[in-house]
Amino acid sequence: MSGTQRLETLLAEYADLEGQLADPALHADQANARRVGRRFAALAPIHKAAAELANLRADLTAARELADEDPAFGAEVEALAAQVPGREGRLAELLIPRDPDDAKDVIIEVKAGEGGEESALFAGDLLRMYTRYAERRGWLTEIIDSQSSDLGGVKDVQLAVKTKGVPEGGNGVWSRLKWEGGVHRVQRVPATESQGRIHTSAAGVLVLPEAEEVDITVDPNELRIDVFRSSGPGGQSVNTTDSAVRITHLPTGVVVSCQNEKSQLQNREQAMRILRARLLAVAQEQADAAASDVRRAQVRTVDRSERIRTYNYPQNRITDHRIGYTAYNLDLALDGDLDSVLDALAEADRAARLAGEDTLSRR
Repeated sequence: MSGTQRLETLLAEYADLEGQLADPALHADQANARRVGRRFAALAPIHKAAAELANLRADLTAARELADEDPAFGAEVEALAAQVPGREGRLAELLIPRDPDDAKDVIIEVKAGEGGEESALFAGDLLRMYTRYAERRGWLTEIIDSQSSDLGGVKDVQLAVKTKGVPEGGNGVWSRLKWEGGVHRVQRVPATESQGRIHTSAAGVLVLPEAEEVDITVDPNELRIDVFRSSGPGGQSVNTTDSAVRITHLPTGVVVSCQNEKSQLQNREQAMRILRARLLAVAQEQADAAASDVRRAQVRTVDRSERIRTYNYPQNRITDHRIGYTAYNLDLALDGDLDSVLDALAEADRAARLAGEDTLSRR
């Protein structure tokens, strides 16, 4: 499809979505209204850029006609003509196919890996880092499920991160955090180390776009649901009732469990959120072989050798190995100031797409 054909298709879709949003019937289904609103917001920059370019070209045509009668308008023609290449380049960049999940919220899973208790403490640091970053962006966070370690770290945690309302320009949480999936390695003196020696350990991060019911349909007949007694520290009802839930999706073998909530119903609802997100990722891989790079690039084994980023405490250094990014502001990054590294990843992705590649490799 040529650039002109793609622009016409997207502008027609924008007009159709605008009509849907004006229909009160759409808003009776909030999930569908949210989906339409996000797509409309994603196309808004293209519509605006196309309108501005069309207006500029119309002004240029009018100025040239006036210049034919009065040479004094020649300077205006030159000024307007000089703006055209920049506007055309901006529109062409916007027309490059983008990640269809960019407007989505995400579920982040952080798992302790090699390194024992120190790895669990580091996983807790990563959880805090993402939570703080979300706070800086004005996003909402929710712990879906978590298993704590003895010293206050986390063995396994699922964190939902959401925008408030429709993300501007279709740039949701996924557009910023989609490169975080992989093995994160830490080099520091652990709290459990008495000799002051630097240790290396790792934690795995998996980032999934959160699926809504309109994105994927789950057949209840294809689920096996088991209930069991919650484990770990807690208060009333923990360890005393069969409130924890494990759901197995039989066709794919995907298994999720949740035990954070007090009631079996609540745990089931939370587990279904995670299951839908995982099944959406599986469906996208099957639909488009190129999309499988998203999951392959994320954590396969939480091994110290398969890392995307290293956090070096003695040198206050953070290094992203995929793009050769290094900065000496680790303390700020761990406190949620991640924009510098995420901006570098986004720019590398933009350059890859302009070069005709599918996307920045996330390994």
